[in-house]
Amino acid sequence: MSDAWLVVGLGNPGPEFARTRHNVGQMVLDELAARTGGTYRTHKARAQVVETRLRPGGPRLVLAKPMTYMNTSGGPVSGLAKFFDIAPDRVIAVHDEIDIPFDAVRLKLGGGEGGHNGLRDMSKALGTKDYYRVRVGVGRPPGRMDAATYVLKPFSTAEAKELPLLVDTAADAVETLVDHGLLEAQQKYHSR
Repeated sequence: MSDAWLVVGLGNPGPEFARTRHNVGQMVLDELAARTGGTYRTHKARAQVVETRLRPGGPRLVLAKPMTYMNTSGGPVSGLAKFFDIAPDRVIAVHDEIDIPFDAVRLKLGGGEGGHNGLRDMSKALGTKDYYRVRVGVGRPPGRMDAATYVLKPFSTAEAKELPLLVDTAADAVETLVDHGLLEAQQKYHSR
């Protein structure tokens, strides 16, 4: 098995979804790609991929944005894990999380999917739930709004002003997880 990390930004393809809450995972991947100077290329596994390192001599990263819809993310993720010979315990899913307040980031290994169809499809395709998750808080829908409707809406004007900081923090959390492990990343980001 490779010592590389597969970091997957979950979201939906197309410009109509680009600025929605559901695509915050892909926004974080774009930030990581920009930090490393990486350029996306289309991979046969139906994903946009950047092969890079956080720093010279650092661990190898495969940053990936599936080009499928959220609920069919598993195929591209599984295909990339096989192609790059990366075990599930070196896969990191970066995704929106309605059960966490907007502007908070939480990390975990394994566990349930909390109704998140992208995670459910990833777990099924990888054959395990034991992969890392960087959960980017987008807050709960207001009133009785359906969760699916809420996550497909753009961030509010107030949230949009804070969004760059949230994306930056989530990218930092991915870097901390890769460099220092889950416990240190949780201690740093869960205390905020």
